[in-house]
Amino acid sequence: MDTSILGQRAYVPALAPAPAAVPAEPGEQSQAGALTAESDSAPGVTVTLSAEGLKRSQQTAAKNADIEESDLPDEVKQLLKMIRELKNQLDEKMAELQAQMAQGDMDDDEQQAAVRALQLEVGTLNSALSTANAQLVKVMRDQNLSSEQSSTAASLMAR
Repeated sequence: MDTSILGQRAYVPALAPAPAAVPAEPGEQSQAGALTAESDSAPGVTVTLSAEGLKRSQQTAAKNADIEESDLPDEVKQLLKMIRELKNQLDEKMAELQAQMAQGDMDDDEQQAAVRALQLEVGTLNSALSTANAQLVKVMRDQNLSSEQSSTAASLMAR
């Protein structure tokens, strides 16, 4: 019996279009709906932020306004923002770790596993922070910043 499929034709039916997603809240357009509506009128992708997303974006911009207003090169500004964000994430994970260590409602094995997982995350964030700091030093050296710019970068990094 010949089992080869050479020379044979196969029919594969087309997939039915996916149904439109139902908005999560009345008055909101779903992300899938937004992409579909926009793709009919113009090329590209349109991103719509929720009110909470806009609020967080504005808080982040305000939090880094001092960096943006400085006379530092863009690459230094980006690294300073990254360092600041990594420090915030590290502070949050350290607080989680301390809270986990203080909890007494889990059995010992679960407690130890949760603590180890958080310690691993803290270690990863510490490593990323060290790498970003080293990269900042390298970029500052390569860009021959003035002493005033260097002190500005150091004070912004300390905040």
